[in-house]
Parts: sequence; structure tokens; C-alpha cells
Amino acid sequence: MVETVWKGTSKPSALCTFLLLIILCIFGFYSLHYPHSTEINPNAPNALRFRQIFLSSATNYTIAAYLRALTLHPHLAGTAPSLATVNYVVSHFKNLSLQTHTAQYKTLLSYPTHSSLSAHFTNGTVHDLSLSEPSKNDNGDDAAVVQPYHAYSPSGTAFAKAVFVNYGRDVDFEAIKELNVSVKGCVVIARRGDLPRGIVVQKAEENGAVAVLMYTEGEEVKGFERGTVMSGVGDPLSPGWAAVDDAETLELEDTQVLKRFPNIPSMPLSVRAAQIILDSLGGAPPPEIWRVHLRAVGPGPTILNFTYQGEKKVATIHNVFAVIRGSEEPDRYVLLGNHRDAWTYGAVDPNSGTAALLDIARRYALMMRLGWQPRRTIILCSWDAEEFGMIGSTEWVEQNLVNLGSKAVAYLNVDCAVQGPGFFVGATPQLDSLLLEVTKKVKDPDSEGSTVYEKWAATNAGTNIQRLSGVDSDFAPFVQHAGVPSIDIYYGRDFPVYHTAFDSYEWMKNNGDPLFHRHVAVAGIWGLLALHLADDSILPFNYLSYAEQLQRYKRILSNLLDENVSLHPTYKKKKNVSLHPLTTSIQELVSAAKEAEDEAKILRQQETTGDSVVLKKRALNDRLMLAERGFLDVDGLQGRQWFKHLIYGPPGDHESKLDFFPGVADAISQSTRMSQKESQAAIQHEIWRVSRAIQRAARALEGELT
Repeated sequence: MVETVWKGTSKPSALCTFLLLIILCIFGFYSLHYPHSTEINPNAPNALRFRQIFLSSATNYTIAAYLRALTLHPHLAGTAPSLATVNYVVSHFKNLSLQTHTAQYKTLLSYPTHSSLSAHFTNGTVHDLSLSEPSKNDNGDDAAVVQPYHAYSPSGTAFAKAVFVNYGRDVDFEAIKELNVSVKGCVVIARRGDLPRGIVVQKAEENGAVAVLMYTEGEEVKGFERGTVMSGVGDPLSPGWAAVDDAETLELEDTQVLKRFPNIPSMPLSVRAAQIILDSLGGAPPPEIWRVHLRAVGPGPTILNFTYQGEKKVATIHNVFAVIRGSEEPDRYVLLGNHRDAWTYGAVDPNSGTAALLDIARRYALMMRLGWQPRRTIILCSWDAEEFGMIGSTEWVEQNLVNLGSKAVAYLNVDCAVQGPGFFVGATPQLDSLLLEVTKKVKDPDSEGSTVYEKWAATNAGTNIQRLSGVDSDFAPFVQHAGVPSIDIYYGRDFPVYHTAFDSYEWMKNNGDPLFHRHVAVAGIWGLLALHLADDSILPFNYLSYAEQLQRYKRILSNLLDENVSLHPTYKKKKNVSLHPLTTSIQELVSAAKEAEDEAKILRQQETTGDSVVLKKRALNDRLMLAERGFLDVDGLQGRQWFKHLIYGPPGDHESKLDFFPGVADAISQSTRMSQKESQAAIQHEIWRVSRAIQRAARALEGELT
């Protein structure tokens, strides 16, 4: 049991005291204290009162209890044990009297059936390398933990020399070529870095390797890091449409399906097993720039005997939803989402987020009993099969694309709520101002007397808000396919038991968040963001932040092109392209954003609530909501049409240094294989496409036809 240690320091009003007594009677424990919030909307005192109730009703005890229940057993998507977590979340929502339903999809998942690995040394000895991973999880079911594997890896065997390729990047393969080292016909050993696993395998295959083994390094790292090697997101048998019953499905042998999977087998290694192999390598020493404590990179003389057998099969996955219907705008949706499935016990990834979501549901239900109903509809979403490639959320977005496009206000994502210390957040830029305001109202979990904002601002990076170009959690389909404004929140950047059997409740209790205060902070920020988005009469979107971010992107791109700085390791040519289209379109967005801000200020000051004012607010809110959709392009990114967003999305070349304008990044990467004239035309075309997208967003914000 985790005791509550935060105490209130200010004298509450009689009303607050009464409400807190109700809370204590209902739940039987003390509440954590938060600083009183400053009212953002002066015309909504009732909304302010319920925000204070929401923050005051937080407890670390309940979140800890939820996490303990969720992590008793492994719950890999598509397996029988995963149904226990489905039922747990459904029961929780129903017991709170929330409108609850599920959505099922039949999707292609991947599981291991057999694997083995042995090292054959030059002295004739053979070392069978252990691929087991007992976590010693208290009350856990270690026998049910899936053996280490890479989902969607093809089955295969290899008996070949081992060779070390650092992180498996293009620059790494080029470096060992300069050492006259070839990986052709070898088993590649790579340490995990920023590249997706599937890209590492792809690059190894392109260089002639026959298999890939990956390990995660670090002093506290233990176990095997599982993960997927499939490219893209969503069910591979239903690309672009939902995998519902009786839907069209592609054959497993379809070219469009096969291109999502690697052609050579791969598997995770423990750092201990990797070290045994690496210490036995001969040949050339590693390049100094790799900064690795290794005598040689190989190939050989050690030979690896590697076998992996797996199966791909269609399994049913389950998304769970709780709906709190809006009183005034029930057709406008604020979505809070977290995935529920885990490679093993999933205490950090993802059930720290699940526990926070369940506690938000508890607090919202309490508020409803006290008379609260949101202005707009709130939907709590529990996704399945995220670990395989954001499958549950992607299928749901594809199924509901039109309604999301016209009715979704925002999507708020939490995956790993707590990995360790330090607040991190990513967002589309129109939500920056709201994030800053909300973090000023939630107590910092690690600094007595400070807010999250104050501690965050005091860090070296300051209040750095990341952007959502990656494809590493469930915000991806919402931003990059549907164009829904989104946020992603978490505490701690990395943790040493990622995707291993050691990601257990015990690790969280002993290491990640012993008093569960960080969980409380995440839930407070997450739920308070949703309350503003659901209850504020004018949506708290600021597109001036978006315009400022785009201006910064234009300056970075301009400097890189003008200074002939490489955006790609092999890109050396100066490109004489014009950024004038970007300048013009961004200025249009600035003008539209200023007009929207001025209009919002006037409407917020309107004391009357007549039909005319209501309609004006509704019209402005629709423009604020729909402007993000303008950044979508119907044709999507070239060669990756599913990704529609031209500002934020993954570049085709994962080694590109451009983390915005993915189409421009792709054109620059591909320019090394074109003539000067062709490459300049390709880059210029992508700049025009981005410019047109920004113009569409500006015109949506203006709301007028040309």
C-alpha cells in the first residue's frame, strides 16, 4: 500500500471542505493537494469548481491498486490472458456507471514458436546462449511470458560468422566497408539506437546479411527487448481500411503485405549474450567514432548457429471505450487514449498510463455524481495491439475517419505515463499555450512547493515541447492520418527494463515511481487538459504558436540549403530552391491566427448567451478544430500514401536530420540518386505541397470561401 503524503496548506472554503468530506467518505483515503487553479474562462465558474474537484480527488493509492491489478499476468495482444485486462477495464468503466462499449477487429499478429542460438568458438567449444528471461515477478506468471522475439520476423536459420555493425545505420555499414569488412553471408550484431528495428534489419539485408541480432546496452539494462519489425502502422491485411468482420482482407502472400515484413530473420539478445559473442570477435578494430569497448568487429571467427520459428495468424483484438456525453455539443469529441496490451507485464509500458486513465475515469464519475456534465463529449479509449504497430488505434481511426475529421476536437495520448523522473510532452503547436497553463496548476511530484511547470522550466531544455513526427505511439494515426490536434505526455525518457519481463509492478514500486506521485501528476495534467478542451466555451487553441513553429522550420531549412549543409550523410550538392512559397503561406496563417485570436477575445467577453453568440462560438470553434486538417494532403507522402500530414510525419529515410516537412525530407534524401535538375525540381515540388497545405489550414481558420 502506498501512503498519501501530500497535505493541504491553504484554508479551503466551506464548499470545498464539504466536497472533500464527500470524497473521503466515498473513497476512504486522503487526497493529494494541488495549487488552486487560475480561472482561464471567467464566464465559467462552475467549470472552474469542477476542475478543482478533479485535482483535489487525486490519490496515489488508487492508481497503485489499478496498476497492481493490471500487471498480475502478462497480457500480449491476441492471447487469452489479454482478455483479463479487457474485462478489467470494461468492468471498471461499467462500475462507474459510464457508457461503455468495445470494438473488435480481426488482425494479423505474430508469435514465436521456437528459437535457439549457439556460439561456435575456434577452440572447438560450443556455447548455448540462454534465451530465457525469468523476471521473478512477485505473484506473477513467468511461465506465460512470451519468449523473446521480434514480431513479424520471418522464420529462418543461419550458420554463419558474426559481425558487429554498431547501430546498423548507413554510416555504420560505410564505416566497416572502409575497414574492408563485409557483412555478406554473416549474422549481424547491432546495438539498439534511434533506428526502428525493422529498418536495421532492412539495411542489414541490403548489405547481404543473413540474420540480425539486436541488444540494448546500459549499466542497468537486463533482459531481452522485444518489439516489432513490421513497417508502417495498422493491420497489414487491411491497409487503409478497418479490419472488421466480413471486411476485405488481402492474402498473406500479397505483394502489398509482404513488403511490410523483412526477408531475413531477427531476434533480440540480452546484453550478456551479446557480450559473449562480441568478446570473441577478431579482425579489424572498430572505428573510434563508434566509442565502443570492443577489440574487433569481425567477421568471425566465431560462428553463430541461429534458428527462429514463428507464426503469423489472425487474432481478435479489443478496443474499449467509455463515453461521457456532452450536454451542449455532444457531437464534438475530446479523446483520451492509452494502449492496454503489453509484451510482458507492462507496468511501465503501457499500464502506468492505463492506471492513470482508470483514475481519471473514477474522478470524472465522481464529478458526474456531483452534477458535472461536460459541454462536449469525452471518450476514454483503451487500445489493443499497439505493440505490434499501433494496430488497435489505427483500425478504429480508419473505421471512423469521416466522423473524426468533422467532429474530433483533440486526441490526448499517454503511453508510458511514468518511466522515471522529468516531465516530457509532445504536441501539435496550437496546443502549446494550453499545455503551459495546465502544467502551472499541477503540483510537481518531485519538488515540494513547485508546480510541474516550474520544475519543467528550470531544466536545461526549458519548456521544450516535442513534435509528433514519430510513429511510436497511438497519436500517429490521429495526427498523421486524420489530422486531429494531439498531445503525448510522459514522465521519464528511458527505462532499463523496456519491453522485457522485468517491466513489472515491483520495478515500478522500487524504481520508477515508488510513491506513485508521478502517476498522479500525469493523470492531473491529462485529465485537466481534457476538461479545458471539453468545457471551455472557446477552444483553447492558439495558431500563432503553429505559425511561429513553421517560421522556425523555414529558417532551419533555409539555412541548411543556403549553407550547403548535409541533410543526409551522402547529400553534398547545393540546391537552389525557392522558399518564397513557404514565406507567403506562413504569413497567411499568421494573419488568420491573429484574426481568430481577436475574435476569441471578443466572444469570451460576451456576457450574453443568446443564440447569436452561441452560433458565433460554435463557428469559431469549428474553424479552430478543422484548421489542423488543412495540413493533410489527399495523396499523402510519396510511396507512403497512408501518411497524409505534410508538416509532421516520419521521413522515408530514418537517418534524415529533418524532423518536419517529411515530403521535403524524402525529396532531399532521394536527390542523391537524381541529376541536379531533377533533384531541384523534386525538392521544389515538395516545398510547394507544404505551402499549399499551410494555405489550406489558413483558409480553414478564416472560414471564408475565396
